[in-house]
Amino acid sequence: MADNRLIVALDVPNVVHGLDLAARIGDAVSFYKIGLGMLTGGGLALANELKQEHGKQVFLDLKLFDIGATVEAAVRGIARYELDFLTVHGDPQVVAAAAMGKAASGMKVLAVTILTSLDRADLDANLIRAGAVAEIVLDRAARAFAAGADGVIASPEEAAAIRALPEAYGKLIVTPGIRPFGAAGGDQKRVATPRQAILDGADHIVVGRPIWQAADPAAAARAVLAELP
Repeated sequence: MADNRLIVALDVPNVVHGLDLAARIGDAVSFYKIGLGMLTGGGLALANELKQEHGKQVFLDLKLFDIGATVEAAVRGIARYELDFLTVHGDPQVVAAAAMGKAASGMKVLAVTILTSLDRADLDANLIRAGAVAEIVLDRAARAFAAGADGVIASPEEAAAIRALPEAYGKLIVTPGIRPFGAAGGDQKRVATPRQAILDGADHIVVGRPIWQAADPAAAARAVLAELP
């Protein structure tokens, strides 16, 4: 099986495109992320097919946020698909509800700290408290772990500091905002190379456009894996 530290984001319109891309990548990748943008294009069906029929690991990136009872019910329903990762926003009450919803399933609940597309100016516009982005990420990560998160989503810039938290022992760190050496940053503002992210403490890296936009996605995936330490 391919190195599952690489998670490929299937940021494509629908299940047909997703299955086609997974077929083109083949055995080069064993772990895929399906996000909110594909939910109305058959995202859950794609997740189930990749998991049950193709033996892939699946990360459902929905970033759930709602009142506790609703989050718990949603996570309980998703857990029946036997997927591997699910994201929720890192507010402690949301994380606690998700932890209740997943119950004894093997699915890991990952808390979003601060989106990797946001910087301090964005936080100011959103009326988020003063302080460096990294400090807020650390606070949110520690609180999410305490509330029952199995891991966190955080930018590569904060991975090392999160890994050093006592609360992070045995927890997962998954980093989006990964760009292979020489790739454009796109709309991500806090990025790193695959190698640097792993060295800084990430367990998994998420790569999307540099792979699925490539003429040969399988070769692009193998090139990313070749960068890993």
